[in-house]
Amino acid sequence: MKCAAPDATLEDPALREALAQVAMLGRLSDEEVRAMRKARRRTGMAGAAALALAVGLGLWHQNAGTQTPQIAHYETQRGQRMSVRLADGSRLQLDGATSIDVSLGQHERHAALQKGETWFDIAHEPDRPFTVEAGGSVTQVLGTAFDIDLAHRDVKLAVYRGAVRFASNRTGRGVTVHAGWRSRFSQDVAGAPSRFDITQQDWRQDWLDTDDMRLGDLVDTLNRRGGPIIAPPPDKLADLKLAGRFKLDGSAQLLGAIGTAYGFRLERDGDLLRLVPEEGAATKVP
Repeated sequence: MKCAAPDATLEDPALREALAQVAMLGRLSDEEVRAMRKARRRTGMAGAAALALAVGLGLWHQNAGTQTPQIAHYETQRGQRMSVRLADGSRLQLDGATSIDVSLGQHERHAALQKGETWFDIAHEPDRPFTVEAGGSVTQVLGTAFDIDLAHRDVKLAVYRGAVRFASNRTGRGVTVHAGWRSRFSQDVAGAPSRFDITQQDWRQDWLDTDDMRLGDLVDTLNRRGGPIIAPPPDKLADLKLAGRFKLDGSAQLLGAIGTAYGFRLERDGDLLRLVPEEGAATKVP
């Protein structure tokens, strides 16, 4: 929800007076509020806008402890990225084709990642833990920085600062993942953490570490970016596990280079790119 008072400035006496009344709104009667509105009509539209803004802030402050938190929805399209700063000071960075809902309550903060990948930098508030649900997993934090990638078959977590609890939303069983470690949630189980280099650039700087990544997941990652859409690879290729670090500066060029090593080629089918296994070629790098 957006609230705008385009004609009101901090130099407006009406705004100064209205803001001064915010702390008192809990004690004002409806009749007194109506009288304030009537008085402000004589100051013009700027004063009225300032009063409406201040009254709104005061009523929000008065009822914040009792109202259900509103859910904010953020979504990006293919090839689009978004940076979001939440009211608590936390920051999110959304990759392309990503969808997430966020709510900030009085006692807890919550996000639900429906698809895509998001990097989180969560403000430390011990009295308001932050949880992220994605693909049957739940990540619980107080204040830390981490990345969650929701793929078709699993959820990948990488922690850059602090520590998080990574668990099944159904059973509650999980693992604690510290900075410099990552884990994969698959078939309702959070796997044992493994190390990674937090100093290396990642998707935010157009780099991708494919260590133990399936080729099918790589295709999903590339499809979040702009350029031609890549058709889901056949089963023979989708489960291939890759190893390497690549610059994400062109989907066709990247897949062409990987295909040379892994035994497949790219073919264009209208607006689609398809991965086709080479006849007689090995589908795994020695």
